Amino acid sequence: MESRLSNNTSKTDHKWRKVAYGGMQPGFDDNHTDESFLEDMIMNANVVKRDLVKVVLDSISISQYLCIVALVVLVWAYTLRSTFSEGSLVLLDVILLGAGFFIVLLTSETISLNLLLNYFLKISFFITGLYVLSPIYHTLTRSISSDSIWALTASLIVLHLFLHSYSFSAIKAPGTLESLTFTSNISLNASIVASLLIASRLPSRLHVFAIMLFSLQVFLFAPLVSYCMRKYSFRLHVCFSLVLMSVTLFFVYRLHQLLFILLSSILIFVNLVCPYWLIRIQEYKFEINGPWDEAKLCFNITE
Repeated sequence: MESRLSNNTSKTDHKWRKVAYGGMQPGFDDNHTDESFLEDMIMNANVVKRDLVKVVLDSISISQYLCIVALVVLVWAYTLRSTFSEGSLVLLDVILLGAGFFIVLLTSETISLNLLLNYFLKISFFITGLYVLSPIYHTLTRSISSDSIWALTASLIVLHLFLHSYSFSAIKAPGTLESLTFTSNISLNASIVASLLIASRLPSRLHVFAIMLFSLQVFLFAPLVSYCMRKYSFRLHVCFSLVLMSVTLFFVYRLHQLLFILLSSILIFVNLVCPYWLIRIQEYKFEINGPWDEAKLCFNITE
């Protein structure tokens, strides 16, 4: 009797407090909780309610890059068929390089004269080195069969699309240091190797130089140009993406109808089915937060 009375009096004398680091509280067990334990429970506090229209508009960026890669493959196919001549490819390279610089200059706010000079020198060295190495690329896969080249190229393009970073947070503004992730580096290297394999099957060295310059311009600078365009105007980004998808579907249809059906199905799946699917599964997301979560310590540093 006396022990029970002493236990009851100790619990009434000492009120239980919820502390992160305080040791045993007198009169209470280590796992003791009072009636207010479940009052602090919060359900779905960090669950983001997504809007279907916003998710659809954000998914356009993925479809845009899919169409860019599809256009690169189309240029490869038409070049292998001798539809594009050497002069046409060089003219296309000059137009793409000028248009890319114009868009970056028009939409960026941090471009300076020194940065432009630095870019110009780097691109000049890059183009010169590519032209010098084009004879090596021309004879790189002479001893390998064409079927192996096509299969390896297709596998590398699929790997590039699978590992490519579609988030604009991975792209830095001009003039800042860019830290690519491991998967992004693998994706970029896969696209470069695929370009080398295609270039090694072309008839002349100038063809090799022109197609390599075209491919590297697209794979290296297209994400940056798209980022600058979206940052400048989201409406312009959406309109450009829709026009790009229409042009890509038109040329793919002229090349092969089965590829047109495949690309159309992928774009519909990415732009409509996946956003709707994401919105639907949000209804089943269930998150509980409460006093049992890991304690987050806040340190107030006063001068």
